[in-house]
Amino acid sequence: TKFGRGSDVFPNHYSEKALRTSVDESTRRLGVNTLDVLQLHCIPTDVLRKGEVFNWLRKLKEDGMIKEFGASVETVEEGLLCLEQEGLLSLQVIFNLYRQKLLDVLLPAAKRLGVGIIVRLPLASGLLTGKFSKKTRFPENDHRNYNQNGEAFNVGETFAGLPFEKGIELTETIKNDFLPANMTMTQLALRWILDHDAVSCIIPGASSPQQVKLNADVSNMDPLPIELHKKLRAFYTREVHDSIRGAY
Repeated sequence: TKFGRGSDVFPNHYSEKALRTSVDESTRRLGVNTLDVLQLHCIPTDVLRKGEVFNWLRKLKEDGMIKEFGASVETVEEGLLCLEQEGLLSLQVIFNLYRQKLLDVLLPAAKRLGVGIIVRLPLASGLLTGKFSKKTRFPENDHRNYNQNGEAFNVGETFAGLPFEKGIELTETIKNDFLPANMTMTQLALRWILDHDAVSCIIPGASSPQQVKLNADVSNMDPLPIELHKKLRAFYTREVHDSIRGAY
């Protein structure tokens, strides 16, 4: 369950009362007495830095309203701020072949502290499936249409912050130069993430039961060769990093 982006609190109306009300409403909807995990959902950096919201979370845990708490963040800075907080169970982050900056500091720090990493947008809004072309168009109500350049929210949440056509070009390079013969692009992208032992789980999207099964089956695949990891890291540094837009 998440808290923090509702119009009643975002971006500057956070309070302990609002948090407790949100938890009460969630438990009622779910028909439970306590929430297993409550995640802060991409709340402003300044609110994280002040830290008061974490005191409220710890109080909720003491009162038995939640069992654990974590945070979903948009930047390395925000992740590191959260890691300073006692009792943090997990961080939800954007981490994929086009967002490798987290490997430098954030993931090692989380691993050292025993904080779980939940990976969202592992396929960069579908870019890393390899199914799109420069001619692909998306419905008006799809963020891949209305937020391609950050018109509605952080551009980093759409296509990993890459301009769409640039993302298509990069994906074609991966497909042509780095994709093992026995793998799909989706399998490569998910297996690459799972090979990092700081990662606890991935939450990829799926549009059918078959896709859910295929995604889950990647957990049973062998790790990628170390040499391939090195090549993909060099590719990111050389070709991708400077094209990323938005908070990161």
